[in-house]
Amino acid sequence: MNVLWVLVNIAILLAIIFGLYTMQRKHVSFSKRVFAALGLGIVFGLVLQWVYGQESETLKTSIDWFNIVGDGYVTFLQMIVMPLVFISILSAFTKVQLTNNIGKISTLIIAILVGTTAVAASIGIASALGFKLEAVQIHQGDAEMKRAAALEEKLGKVEDMTLPEKIVELLPANPFLDLTGDRPTSTIAVVIFAAFLGFAYLGVKQKQPEQAEFFVKIVEAVYAVIMRVVTLILRLTPYGILAMMTKVTATSDYDSIWKLGKFVVASYAALIVMFIIHLLLLTFAGLNPVTYVKKVIPVLTFAFTSRTSAGTLPLNVKTQTKELGVPEGIANFAGSFGLSIGQNGCAGIYPAMLAIMIAPTVGVNPLSPSFIFTLIAVVAISSFGVAGVGGGATFAALLVLSAMNLPVGLAGLLISVEPLIDMGRTALNVSGSMTAGILTSKLTKELDTDVYAAPKQGQLEV
Repeated sequence: MNVLWVLVNIAILLAIIFGLYTMQRKHVSFSKRVFAALGLGIVFGLVLQWVYGQESETLKTSIDWFNIVGDGYVTFLQMIVMPLVFISILSAFTKVQLTNNIGKISTLIIAILVGTTAVAASIGIASALGFKLEAVQIHQGDAEMKRAAALEEKLGKVEDMTLPEKIVELLPANPFLDLTGDRPTSTIAVVIFAAFLGFAYLGVKQKQPEQAEFFVKIVEAVYAVIMRVVTLILRLTPYGILAMMTKVTATSDYDSIWKLGKFVVASYAALIVMFIIHLLLLTFAGLNPVTYVKKVIPVLTFAFTSRTSAGTLPLNVKTQTKELGVPEGIANFAGSFGLSIGQNGCAGIYPAMLAIMIAPTVGVNPLSPSFIFTLIAVVAISSFGVAGVGGGATFAALLVLSAMNLPVGLAGLLISVEPLIDMGRTALNVSGSMTAGILTSKLTKELDTDVYAAPKQGQLEV
């Protein structure tokens, strides 16, 4: 390893970061800065691999230093996920317009999220069968074997649980522990805990209005502070994406990616079809899908490049309320529930495709109607509790494969293309939660159609 070349690589990364910071100082739009970081990261990573080789110590050491920026950004997002989910749900309960329809609204949102996830699973199954994907077609290298072992360890005791036991595992036995994100199901547990507090607030509001009013002020103050923290973290997005994309392109095994190209194509075909279904649902609701696309593209772009549904939550809620005419309370519910329930990409399409691919390896006929219907049902139920930052799709796949008595270790076969596919999955997850918010508002007659139909207000800014 040449220390001098490592220092040169670090200096180049810092120079690019300074360039992105200069763009921010000159008030270049957030979306343009994110795309610039994405492109520069891809090019820089490719150049590093071409110059040093994928296995060189110089490259590995350089990436270790780059991870301070990339992994640090992801760590900050993970830091804010639980407080953000908690206060967003609680804040939704304090919105006056929700008090009379709270049960109906939450039921509709969850039904739409889970229902669209079942549809996404069907599309994933059709795509896997249509492209004739099979696990035996994929070569298992060292990276895949290591990933398989890690997945087996991660699954742990969950694999031995019955489905009812897994459902109970979603409940918050210790909400303070779940606020630390200690368990794989912590996100949904925090949602449930916040919902209990929200319902308690509604009861206090009727019997002790003065205390309820004081509680609302506390919630609003905490919400404002948390959202400010989120804004500060989101401003780091271009730098985090630069470092992450540099790492991905510098360390990727392009031979493996080429071999797995059919799976990538099949995945994006399924993701695109599901996005079209979102647009059809809006059309059936009497809304212009083109207007929706124009207004949500910046949010979906952010989700695509950052690969985090949780980090996208503030932009998600802001776009629903300011651009699409969704009431703030419903937008908070839809955005927050969408982080842990019914993620169309991570919890719907991906686990279903894996199950279809892996089934033949244990003698199960993937064309069997009973297997397909059972798989769709299991995917829908297992979509509760998927984390909103990194690893959500993996955990969803582990739950589905174990519930279907399929070998979970084979989920590690796709490690080479995981980042590439995860970008599209995350964007679809966010679109699913926004669609749920819009449709729920429409069904409860609370959607401001004038705001929805109005021209886009401006560029997405952070």
